[in-house]
Amino acid sequence: MNLTKRSMDNHYNRQNSIVAIATAQGISSISIIRISGEAALEIAYKISHLKHIIPRHAHLSSLYNAKNDLIDQAIVLYFEAPQSFTGEEIVEFQCHGGMIVAQEILDTILSYGVRLAEPGEFSKRAFLNGKIDLSEAEAISKLIEAKSVDAAKILAKQMKGELKDFVDESREGLLRSLAYSEVMIDYAEEDIPEDILQSIILQLDELSRKIEEIVDASHRRRGLIEGFKVAIIGKPNVGKSSLLNALLSYDRAIVSEIAGTTRDTIEEQVRIGSHIIRLVDTAGIRDSEDTIEKIGIERSLSSLMDADVIIALFDSSRIFDNEDKQILELLETVREKHIIVALNKSDLERKFTTASINGYDILEVSAKKSFVKLTQRLELLFDSIGEGEELMLISARQIEAVTKTKNSIAEAKEPLLNGELEFFSYHLQEAVKAISSISKPYDSEEILDKMFGEFCLGK
Repeated sequence: MNLTKRSMDNHYNRQNSIVAIATAQGISSISIIRISGEAALEIAYKISHLKHIIPRHAHLSSLYNAKNDLIDQAIVLYFEAPQSFTGEEIVEFQCHGGMIVAQEILDTILSYGVRLAEPGEFSKRAFLNGKIDLSEAEAISKLIEAKSVDAAKILAKQMKGELKDFVDESREGLLRSLAYSEVMIDYAEEDIPEDILQSIILQLDELSRKIEEIVDASHRRRGLIEGFKVAIIGKPNVGKSSLLNALLSYDRAIVSEIAGTTRDTIEEQVRIGSHIIRLVDTAGIRDSEDTIEKIGIERSLSSLMDADVIIALFDSSRIFDNEDKQILELLETVREKHIIVALNKSDLERKFTTASINGYDILEVSAKKSFVKLTQRLELLFDSIGEGEELMLISARQIEAVTKTKNSIAEAKEPLLNGELEFFSYHLQEAVKAISSISKPYDSEEILDKMFGEFCLGK
């Protein structure tokens, strides 16, 4: 009976343990296979044949498959629960790179009954075991996809709990105001003391102001995380595709003297300084009766609206005309964006008059010979956006949560001023739930803790 129970326990431990290859596919010097769960150490002993594995020590060991055939010589690392990333027993095997060896180790572990991890399951277990909160989990996910050094710095701060601290501080203030309200409801015949009322209003106004600043900064700096989208626009044949090819250092777009050659948007990634940007070549914007070209122009206009930065390209070898004027009129509709006006073909005879373009700092470039000034301007622009110590929200979910918090605070103020404390408490509870969702679920018992911790009730 005891043997049967032990066997069932072992089976459960293995099925409840997960394994995955933690490094990217492809040829590399090292691949890492990670196991998390109660069976991790047992499996490590099985495939390494080691007699004793010390926590947080690197053990050089041969690894064997279920048939006892040698797979590889690898480093075995054991992290004892709860002092591990997931809070569970974790073992890592650092083997020679390449998918063949790593896959054979993975297959061996799976053959012992351990389950293949689902996407994000290691981080999910870390969250469920209280090792990280939701904001830190999102930062881990985004860090892998970071498009700039500045993004990596921002995400590193969130992984250390910067956003969590803001959420905790905000929730603390909201709960304090809510606790005051709940107490005053119990003593409804008493007027709210003026100093308490003013303190609550000032606190709520200050939090709303902070949220507005954070949301604004997050929208402005989102390109640090996702990669700034840079759209090259202009009339046909000003050299947009040539500039794209020059920035990419290879011929990605077809270049010809025929107007309307580019009929669709072309998007590619390129590194500018410490930033990876999404560069978009658009169809030449002009009035056209060609059905396909019209679709391309519509997509160009859509790219204009979506872009973080716009490079408006003009041909310095041609006289300013109505099509150039149309480009300037479009720029006036997006003046809130970062706009760079560039005169291309500076190596040819100048016929374009810069007086035609007012209000813009104009760069002279040549897609065929030199566009260093343009890349320098872009690098300076991206670096300036990355400057600053403002807290940044890294996902639409986080922005939605703080926006809902701000809206709930606004809805709570009027009933507070009218002495309608039940409605004030309702809206403030919604604000607490919204701000809490960024890092951890809201617990209504926190209000009770505040009430009993700060007020002498029941005496």
